Amino acid sequence: MPENPRKKSGKDAARNKFKPVKDEEEKAGWFQGKFIFFMMVVLLMLFVFQRFFATPGNPEITYNEYKSLLSQALITEVTVKTFEDKSAILNGKLKTVTQIPLINNTNLQSDRFAVRIPSFSLEQADILAEKGIRLKVEEGTSPLNTFFVLFAPWIIFGVVYFFLFRRMSGQNGSQAKNIFSFSKSRAKLVSEFDVKITFKDVAGVDEAVEELQETVEFLTNPEKFQKIGGKIPKGVLLLGPPGTGKTLLAKAIAGEAKVPFFSISGADFVEMFVGVGAARVRDLFEQAKKNSPCIVFIDEIDAVGRSRGAGLGGGHDEREQTLNQLLVEMDGFTTSENVILIAATNRPDVLDTALLRPGRFDRQITIDKPDIRGREAILKIHTRNTPLAEQVDINVLAKSSPGFSGADLANLVNEAALLAARNDQSLITADNFEQARDKILMGPERKSMFISDEQKKLTAYHEAGHVLVSTYTKGSDPIHKVTIIPRGRSLGLTAYLPLEDRYTHNREYLLAMITYALAGRVAEDIMFHETSTGAANDIEKATDIARRMVRQWGMSETLGPINYGDSHKEVFLGKDYSHIREYSEETALQIDIEVRNIIMTCMENAKKIINEKSAILHRLAGVLIEKESLNAVEIKEIIGYDSLLPA
Repeated sequence: MPENPRKKSGKDAARNKFKPVKDEEEKAGWFQGKFIFFMMVVLLMLFVFQRFFATPGNPEITYNEYKSLLSQALITEVTVKTFEDKSAILNGKLKTVTQIPLINNTNLQSDRFAVRIPSFSLEQADILAEKGIRLKVEEGTSPLNTFFVLFAPWIIFGVVYFFLFRRMSGQNGSQAKNIFSFSKSRAKLVSEFDVKITFKDVAGVDEAVEELQETVEFLTNPEKFQKIGGKIPKGVLLLGPPGTGKTLLAKAIAGEAKVPFFSISGADFVEMFVGVGAARVRDLFEQAKKNSPCIVFIDEIDAVGRSRGAGLGGGHDEREQTLNQLLVEMDGFTTSENVILIAATNRPDVLDTALLRPGRFDRQITIDKPDIRGREAILKIHTRNTPLAEQVDINVLAKSSPGFSGADLANLVNEAALLAARNDQSLITADNFEQARDKILMGPERKSMFISDEQKKLTAYHEAGHVLVSTYTKGSDPIHKVTIIPRGRSLGLTAYLPLEDRYTHNREYLLAMITYALAGRVAEDIMFHETSTGAANDIEKATDIARRMVRQWGMSETLGPINYGDSHKEVFLGKDYSHIREYSEETALQIDIEVRNIIMTCMENAKKIINEKSAILHRLAGVLIEKESLNAVEIKEIIGYDSLLPA
């Protein structure tokens, strides 16, 4: 069936939207070629000038003619210019031209002359002095030195141009860049034909998709909103942890909007040259206005939008100038321009307040980690093109991966596929997903690492202590797997897997976390009457939880529900962070006492459980030494059998 000519012409018209950008790149390349040609012409002219610059300016005569003039006493003064190779040029003055005899049948038309001599010695100077000739000796510059003096700046310039700026141009894609294009925006213009991702490829963020669909409709059908007084939003800010799909949503907007889409990173604005960032912001918005309606996407906007006043640069800091220009450009938008700015960041706490006010970023969309339904939808998207075995249940995978972001789930599917390919499997099995999840949660196994029997026994009792105390502590997370095979940076690891997504934590759960975190150290102390450095990370986690309970979450009966601040704030964020404590020394001492009491109480609870269930501890450690790894089912079999016995 022949293609509809109107449809074809529509595509051509849409593609022609992006021709001005290509024409600008071609013009930039043409200018670059002309610039190089011009530089070559200048260098050639300088070389020719240097070649004649080394020659004397006076009429040149032969050495024999010079000897004849000298013998007839017609020379009144001589200036000798000597060179490093001992050669010399004599510039002399004669008596009046009428008294000059014929030389080579040619009358000299001037009383000046120059002659080249192979060398100039002290004896020759004495001869000139005896004849009453005024003599002046100068040190000349050799042609080679003259060459370097004239061409050194141009040589340096050429080296910098070809090895620095052209290299930068090659690293930044096909954009035509040269030394005069620093102020040009590095935003990539993406056409509707280059992006295949749509909202159908995004899952787990239904509310964000709904908000952004309305934004896309503002661009495609603005009359619908304008006729009832609605105004197009100037900016949309995507907030959320890393890996939750902020950039993916921006790509989906590009695929749905069917309008020009400018994409740039916040770090691309700032260079080592002052004023470049502000100039790039101006150029970016000028391009956007020329291609309206369009979308401008700035990824990681916190690189340029941090609070002003941070660091030592003050108001003259290059980043702050760039931010000021960005604020001005966003204020300059009008509803008729149909340009929407979309930005993404995982650090909204460091952004300048002027950037977040209505009228600039009118909408702030939070994109959090997906819940179980979101994870299931995301896994279906990532597994739609992968062959899965029949026993693989996507719902089970979603339940067993709480806290995973969209990027984590994509990595889970990819790791499972790599494991299946490594084993020459045609289908991805549930075991592949299990191994991939363990690799993500606990790190890769280091089976080649040699561990002595004594160290292995110590590690086994340490991990068995975690398992035992977690099992018999109310409110704790269930054990997923325990291993004494070195994984990542640890010699052993106990992995916990919550049954559901937790958004808040109560006191019971926090105390349970501290208790089973300290259980490994308690088991070492009871069984070996000594402790090792293997509990360092456990102690750090327990102390951090206890300190937050007292200082931030108001879970101390003595100190009450008062926030005592956090002394670990990051510096240079432009906030009014002070090193002065907002409480007295007596209160600080009370905080330390409360933190210590919480930790010591939890440690006593762990000791009580291990002493009462010591038989189970020995059995767990023994099986762990034998098998090196135990899953939740095997742990339940061991503890379920022995828990029926008296302690």
